[in-house]
Amino acid sequence: MPASQTEKQIKKLPSYNLQETLIVLAIIGILLLIALPNLMPLITKAKSIEAQTQLKAVFNSEQQYYFMNSKYSASLEELDFERPKTVKENGSANYNYEIIQASSGGFKARATAVVDFNGNGTFNVWEINQNGNPIQITKD
Repeated sequence: MPASQTEKQIKKLPSYNLQETLIVLAIIGILLLIALPNLMPLITKAKSIEAQTQLKAVFNSEQQYYFMNSKYSASLEELDFERPKTVKENGSANYNYEIIQASSGGFKARATAVVDFNGNGTFNVWEINQNGNPIQITKD
């Protein structure tokens, strides 16, 4: 094959050089730094839905236990509620769950965040009682 035919077969493809790529990455980084503080409340709200959902599950288990035993349980194990592994235990849960009060008249369960979502030193806390409405005690 003559050299002139080989040169004709090689086409120069349009591409970006390293400088152009780095400039685009720098712009994306700056945009993320601007947008991230505005997204933190949304991230915190999304994570708090986990606590509300799990506390509702505790409430449902407590109601069932109450109908069978005429009292509320002080133990998550009696309710067959399996605590999800937290992020500190290589799991995915952001909250620890506990029953802090139980009697024949009512109960109170608490979900406490194991991580500080927005870095301000305050940990999010939710509670639920026999009425079934999750209440945010400490906002993060």
